[in-house]
Amino acid sequence: MKTIFREYDIRGIFKKELNEQSVKLIGYFLGQRVKGNRVVAIGFDARSHSPLLCDYLTSGLNHAGCIVLNMGMVATPVNYFSNYIEHNGVSTDASIMITGSHNPSEYNGFKITMDKAPFFGDDIYSLGDEIIANRDIEIPNNRTSTIIDVKTPYINYMLDSFSHLKSMDKKIIVDCGNGVADTVISDIFNGLDLDYIGLYMKPDGTFPNHHPDPSVEANLVDVKKVLEDRGDIAFAYDGDADRIAVLTHKHNIKGDQMALLYAMKMENPTVIGEVKCSQVMYDELERRGAKAIMYKTGHSNLKVKMRETNADLACEVSGHIFFKHRYFGYDDAIYATLRMLELIHDGIDLDREIDSLPKVFSTEEIKVETTESEKFKIIDMVKKLLKNPSKDFPKIKNIIDIDGVRINFEKGWGLVRASNTTPVLVTRFESTDESLAKEYQEAVNGLILKAKEKI
Repeated sequence: MKTIFREYDIRGIFKKELNEQSVKLIGYFLGQRVKGNRVVAIGFDARSHSPLLCDYLTSGLNHAGCIVLNMGMVATPVNYFSNYIEHNGVSTDASIMITGSHNPSEYNGFKITMDKAPFFGDDIYSLGDEIIANRDIEIPNNRTSTIIDVKTPYINYMLDSFSHLKSMDKKIIVDCGNGVADTVISDIFNGLDLDYIGLYMKPDGTFPNHHPDPSVEANLVDVKKVLEDRGDIAFAYDGDADRIAVLTHKHNIKGDQMALLYAMKMENPTVIGEVKCSQVMYDELERRGAKAIMYKTGHSNLKVKMRETNADLACEVSGHIFFKHRYFGYDDAIYATLRMLELIHDGIDLDREIDSLPKVFSTEEIKVETTESEKFKIIDMVKKLLKNPSKDFPKIKNIIDIDGVRINFEKGWGLVRASNTTPVLVTRFESTDESLAKEYQEAVNGLILKAKEKI
């Protein structure tokens, strides 16, 4: 049970790990940590078991003396939005999104916001310890809650903020992947009189058409085909609509490239990237007069760092985009879509901007299978081995260890870090020379194998 309490959120398999007893306990002990008037808003994704988990969670929160507001099926950014508006004169002190995000349909989980800030890291781990120590407490059924509408004010906010896009002359393709993006996106696009074609719009937690992870190329085949035949620009979303893919006829624009595009319309912005972001992003931002900060991967980490630095924008390569500039500082794929359309509306040629960037050879994220118990041990051993690398190891300029190990070489870099959500190591490599990128990859892979042997 301990493994469901992750760095950024709580995540596990329905029935096996997330069952009536465990979820009621999560609600109860989480509810005790809510301050203020103890008002908690809950929303859930399209998975068949999400409403049942909502009932269990509500029982636990009620047992802790909380006031529970239920917004029903929503996108994760709509859930976050609930923290910034009043509900019949009542403000929320916390929100919980029940979602398995881009994971297979048997998974589910909880993304938690307290006092407009992410509840994560040591707070989640200590919550897990408390629940495990009190796992036999019995909590009665109590599904009492107040139904609230967050989608309407969210839609109205977008219509008001982007009214200048009305009747924009572009054919837009959107692939919702049977996630929850279309609990709001059609209403927004129709309200703005945008010309669009929608794929797999109906929420269906079995994800019958393709897996809802737009960072995987295989999941973009259909939307690319429709874009090629009938569109000007395309967008795809993950299961809970906090991650985006942006596609042109030439490019699949990654999150770090999106950050460079968005920053063009900001005056001397502070932009935070994660350790997987291309060095091109950091160098280009600095060249343009922006302040670039490298930080840990993870939506919770980046939100906290944005607050700390008062940053305007943050990004992950995978498509989490966080706007504090004109917005609230959380990751919202719907909002990111409208900001990208705004760039096009303002005359920015996305392909030309991407083509003008310095050329580097970058791998996709490469996942190395391991176990939950071993992944962090491997990273620790890699760090030890790097203190005295073999003579044939590429020359190291410096090492950044804020999240795993990012090794800067003379003409590129390599990264190995432990995923906080799955039992894998994540690696990525980049160089100005394709053969060097492969050399860095082979060298780091050899280091990982050596580390596995030694733990």
